[in-house]
Amino acid sequence: MKLATLDLDGSPKAALMLADGSAVLLDRAAVALTGNLPEAAAAAFATGDLQAVIEAGPGALDGLKAIEAAGAALTDALVSAADLRLLAPLPNPRKNVFCVGRNYLEHIAEGERAQNTKIGVTEHPVYFTKPRTSVVGPGADVPIFPHVSVNIDYEVELALVIGKPGRDIPKERAFEHIFGYTILNDVTARDVQRRHGGQYFKGKGLDGSCPLGPVIVTSDAIGDPSKLGLRLTVNGDTRQDGNTADMIFDIPTLIASLSEGLTLEPGDILATGTPSGVGYAMDPPCYLVDGDIVVCEIDGIGRLENRMTTVT
Repeated sequence: MKLATLDLDGSPKAALMLADGSAVLLDRAAVALTGNLPEAAAAAFATGDLQAVIEAGPGALDGLKAIEAAGAALTDALVSAADLRLLAPLPNPRKNVFCVGRNYLEHIAEGERAQNTKIGVTEHPVYFTKPRTSVVGPGADVPIFPHVSVNIDYEVELALVIGKPGRDIPKERAFEHIFGYTILNDVTARDVQRRHGGQYFKGKGLDGSCPLGPVIVTSDAIGDPSKLGLRLTVNGDTRQDGNTADMIFDIPTLIASLSEGLTLEPGDILATGTPSGVGYAMDPPCYLVDGDIVVCEIDGIGRLENRMTTVT
């Protein structure tokens, strides 16, 4: 199932996407199906908040299946494909977004060539965060602040969304804690990143630097997340074309490592790294400029498109 957050007359509303491109608003569907949904699901759907749906656990999934089965018959809850205005699935995450750096060998190699230095594979995953203020949705403008940076880069990434809370999660139980998957573009100010000693947070934390979406696909609908193609284009030109099979640290390893002494909670987002093809490693480097259209795609999830816009 594909879940989205819609902009409905200025208010965010959780919705279930249907195969024809339309969507069912969960709060209105809960009214239409009163008495036919698990109690936890009905309460979560009534909020119109996707975070509440994720927190409701397995009961919410059962309720979503009931809504999916009713589909277009829920006429009072339907929003046509033509009228959809998508926000980030979680437009205001409860925490900063967790991210992983240096998780594809070819991306490490291109960085070594560009910087003429040895980076190498680390023994443990490299983590950083992007603040909640960096999150924007599909179709949103991504700001370029020229007084801050003129070296804005892109990074397509598979992001997972935690559903079941846990700390010290063993690898063999990791997938039990995943609610679903989405697309994240780890927009990065390379010059800012470098002038802060290579520390990631500032260069990757500017406002609007975390396009997210267009939907969250529930984990049962993805199959094997370790074999997903992911691609990125700039103005139609393919820059990145990789596969999650090439991750150095796989998803169970990332969840087990991140959760060591750190509680992961429902709605937490973890971006899993980017393949090669980033702009700073091109010869010459090719950074994003005003008007560029960046499209990220991941098999089974969809298409995340954003325009770069200079802010003065």
